[in-house]
Amino acid sequence: MSHHSGSGAGRQERWSCRCAVQQPHREEAVRRSPLAARLGLIAAVLLLTAVAVVRAREPLTPINPADSPPEVLAEGQSLFNQYCSHCHGPNAVQGERPRDLRRLKRRYGDHWRDKLLSTVDQGRPDRGMPSWKGTLSDETIAKISVFLEHVQQ
Repeated sequence: MSHHSGSGAGRQERWSCRCAVQQPHREEAVRRSPLAARLGLIAAVLLLTAVAVVRAREPLTPINPADSPPEVLAEGQSLFNQYCSHCHGPNAVQGERPRDLRRLKRRYGDHWRDKLLSTVDQGRPDRGMPSWKGTLSDETIAKISVFLEHVQQ
């Protein structure tokens, strides 16, 4: 047992010596750590900002209904009814012509999708249509447009 107590004291002295020798290096690392953390945070914020700017400039492209499985159409219909039906009628059936989204293809021809996406993105405040940019995800808008493609007359 005396062997253990003697080695314990030796370990304690060696530990103290090692800590004393390494102390200046650790203090320097601690001083650098907040700076490194700040620089890392700034880099992350700049990267996320750049990604957001690029993503905001990407045009929304609807999913092609012909390539969409039936569950995407059903989900688009459900999302439409959740977000749009209070103005555009359940399942897009609306008696008022300006709000009847089943007539988009008739009104705007081949450019109806572009008109839909720009209206959803920018809104039409003068007509009571809010901008959904930042509220609805691109995926949600794409699924709603699949549903609207399906109901065009």
